[in-house]
Amino acid sequence: MKGPIKIAIADMVISFMWVFCSSAFGLLTYLIATAAGVQTVRWASIVIITVVFFVFLSIFNIIGGFLGGASFDPAATTAFYAAGSGADTLISMALRFPAQAAGAVGGALAIMEAIPEQYKHMIRGPSVKVDTHTGAFAEGVLTFAITFIVLLIMLRGPQSEIFKTWFLSIVIVALVTFGSAYTGPSMNPAFAFGWAYVYNQHDTWDHFYVYWICPFIGATLAGWVFRKFFSLPPVKVKKT
Repeated sequence: MKGPIKIAIADMVISFMWVFCSSAFGLLTYLIATAAGVQTVRWASIVIITVVFFVFLSIFNIIGGFLGGASFDPAATTAFYAAGSGADTLISMALRFPAQAAGAVGGALAIMEAIPEQYKHMIRGPSVKVDTHTGAFAEGVLTFAITFIVLLIMLRGPQSEIFKTWFLSIVIVALVTFGSAYTGPSMNPAFAFGWAYVYNQHDTWDHFYVYWICPFIGATLAGWVFRKFFSLPPVKVKKT
């Protein structure tokens, strides 16, 4: 990993790119389904958006590696730290999280400027659709689930990066579908913050409670549970 400041800057860049791209996944799915003439087939959209996630996650894995391990998700960073994996420290995360949030804000603002007016209603971020406590609990549980599965797949899963990314895509779509009636869901505090800024809700207690505090609790618990029941893979030492 690069120095804390350099990796924070890389996080800002990739967070901008991820929010800009992923916010349009719903629109992209609609356009593909319409072009293929399957917009009325219920399962078609699920298949299409899963493939969309797979393609973009594959691309962003390459970008993240090129940027020295950059991440666009504070919850995932927290889970890996809690699991004892990676080179992050409390200081590096204190720099990375604001950078990820700032990048997400830029991505959300940029996509709203770039999208034609007739499609803007299809570009939106997560929002609480239930009472605040239920939403906070749901976001915490969903973040626990996604981060635990990410740890399981990335650290104990298949060796093939293609299979890892495909499994992650399936899980993400499944959890987003399940959580859509509660909080969106986000399962990524930076992503939620970017869109909360657009909606001018980024400085409210409800936002931090639902999309920061509970997800961080869920991600931390996921890391601790993983560390309790699974051993970390051995560190590969490069031969000189």
